[in-house]
Amino acid sequence: MSVGKRAMDVAVAGFGLILTSPLLALAALAIKLEDRGPVLYRQQRVGKDGGDFELLKLRTMVVGAEKMGAGYAVDRGDSRITRSGRALRRLSLDELPQLWNILRGDMSVVGPRPTLRYQVDSYTARQLRRLEVKPGLTGWAQVNGRASLPWDERIELDVWYVEHRSLWLDLRILARTPLVLFHGTYKGSSGGWRPSEKQDDN
Repeated sequence: MSVGKRAMDVAVAGFGLILTSPLLALAALAIKLEDRGPVLYRQQRVGKDGGDFELLKLRTMVVGAEKMGAGYAVDRGDSRITRSGRALRRLSLDELPQLWNILRGDMSVVGPRPTLRYQVDSYTARQLRRLEVKPGLTGWAQVNGRASLPWDERIELDVWYVEHRSLWLDLRILARTPLVLFHGTYKGSSGGWRPSEKQDDN
């Protein structure tokens, strides 16, 4: 499956970048005009087999937001979210630069969402199985509840994907992804990572 999956990744990500380039340009302009800060937000995430890589996003919060208030935790109405950031998050457009991560080989179109090192350090042996595949732009957990699910349930859905992964399953996930794009990326009271009362922004 690896050769076919990589071919699909390159095709989908390449076409996606071409198709969304006008949106990316407009979003970049809006971010820059709002506060003159950087357009991209870069963060170290954990990828396949536990290796680190630099994840790219359109910046939706004020510069240095992770050192303010709730840190990595982000909920609806967070004052650190910029005006342009609210629109980008609502439409999930802030994730589009990860198409470049896919072309670069850090990520796949479909797979578990990449998490932070301190979260991975708390995984159980079973949860570590989610690192057997490349992290994805969308995944089984994303189309079955996304950030509204408790953390353990999301991880279990990711492990189920790893155990049952196939090109057909990837196509099913891709077909369902547009239906959940507008559900947002906020954790709310039940989602997110809880062991140390820290959460990520994925």
